[in-house]
Amino acid sequence: MGARRRAHEHRPHHWFAHQLLLTLSGQRPVHALLGHALPAAYDRLVELAPQAPLRPATGPGRRAPAPSVRDCGLCRPRGGVIEAFARIAAGERLRALAFRLELGADSRWRCAALDIGPTCTVRGPAG
Repeated sequence: MGARRRAHEHRPHHWFAHQLLLTLSGQRPVHALLGHALPAAYDRLVELAPQAPLRPATGPGRRAPAPSVRDCGLCRPRGGVIEAFARIAAGERLRALAFRLELGADSRWRCAALDIGPTCTVRGPAG
């Protein structure tokens, strides 16, 4: 992986997208984000995590690939605030994840809010 790509992925919204993916797919416990989320966002994680909404759906005898962040973007409505989105691929499903990051007085980014969109099925090109 090139240096430019590594630097790009270490931006706060990319890091948070990956951490949220790990938590909401059941790969990491919610408390791993305890110091990285404000109370309302942490409460939302606690509500969503047991459902593992980003875990890939599997059928009998099938093993789904690990979910991944397909795309991640942001908007900066004002200084110290990032409103971000991520498209999460989980097997044949695609999910949207939206989250807000706020920069604290200690210069650390924290997740202030998050939401997850409905499931869509990924389809190949029409033929």
